[in-house]
Amino acid sequence: MLERGEVANSWRRERWDSLRLLTPNWQSRLPGYPYRGTDPDGFMSMPEVVEHIAGFAAAAAAPVRTHTTVTSVSRGDDGYRVAAGGGEIHCRSLVLASGAANVPRVPQLSQAVPAGIECFTPFDYGNPQRLPAGGVLVIGASATGVQLADEIQRSGRPVTLSVGEHVRLPRNYRGRDVLWWMESSGVWSQRYDEIDDIERARRLPSPQLVGTPEHTTLDLNVLRAAGVGIVGRLSMIRDGCALFSGGLANQFALADLKMERLLDTFDAWARGDAADIQVGPVERFEPTRAPAAPRLSLDLRSGEIRSIVWATGFRPDYRWLKLPVFDHRGELRHDGGAVVGAPGLYAIGLPVLRRRKSTFILGAEDDARDVVAQLAGYLAG
Repeated sequence: MLERGEVANSWRRERWDSLRLLTPNWQSRLPGYPYRGTDPDGFMSMPEVVEHIAGFAAAAAAPVRTHTTVTSVSRGDDGYRVAAGGGEIHCRSLVLASGAANVPRVPQLSQAVPAGIECFTPFDYGNPQRLPAGGVLVIGASATGVQLADEIQRSGRPVTLSVGEHVRLPRNYRGRDVLWWMESSGVWSQRYDEIDDIERARRLPSPQLVGTPEHTTLDLNVLRAAGVGIVGRLSMIRDGCALFSGGLANQFALADLKMERLLDTFDAWARGDAADIQVGPVERFEPTRAPAAPRLSLDLRSGEIRSIVWATGFRPDYRWLKLPVFDHRGELRHDGGAVVGAPGLYAIGLPVLRRRKSTFILGAEDDARDVVAQLAGYLAG
């Protein structure tokens, strides 16, 4: 196992200070290594995540070569050549476990931001004190965007949040954490080959959730009530002016509708297979309130905005993968983790790789078991 830094390196080096997992601690289980702390319903801080993963690596006696950066992977005579740490490794089979969040995904239009506006991504944000004084524009309203907008607003800086497609979820539903429902009802275990539009499922933004000791719901209604300004999706920056789409109400209605359908799925499961499990009464939530007249433009030269945080997602970094295994969007072509056109090459840890839960810690075991079975079959065949 080759690791460019230390064990759990991205959790150590590439997360903001206050971040906690979205999943309850009891869901942070790895093969043969469940959560062992005293707060199963809490949410791990980054130091706790590092400790958990490092503990698993030690318990599993994983042969990790730390501080070994892979610089290229290419075809070999009977498999692959891996250049790493100043040497070369030859292997018949290879698993790409570098994850889906190596590089911030910042849109091209960011190049039109006027000079004098400082730009940040979640990798270099750290905390509000790193931002200059004054207003902040947060672009993106998935889990990262809403969490950072909330934290920055609480620091005393005025915040405007640009909202595009998003996934709304309550933190708790009928007396249980919403991710308990996702796992227990079987939604998270739905396989990739059972999903009608798998490409779209893999591109969905992360849900608007936050892990707090109070099990707080953090949605756009909460942010508006706290004073965060809500605008539509950033469509362009022209002559120093940020222009936003006018479709906020439609975006809100779509996100609310999808949430309602998911809650209906939970309710149907609770009436059927889980009728003997104790849960609270059926709940429904207030629709997302759209501003009566949302702003459609914002002059970035006026001094109102002093910094921009691009919470516009992440992408894998495969610059070192010197193989013809990418589609027209530059994304890895794979079938449930088996890389298309590259026998013996597998991936793990990507969105909906084999199940909806693939990118969460608790999804690692089932996916790894399937991928290892394929790998073993390839080596035996």
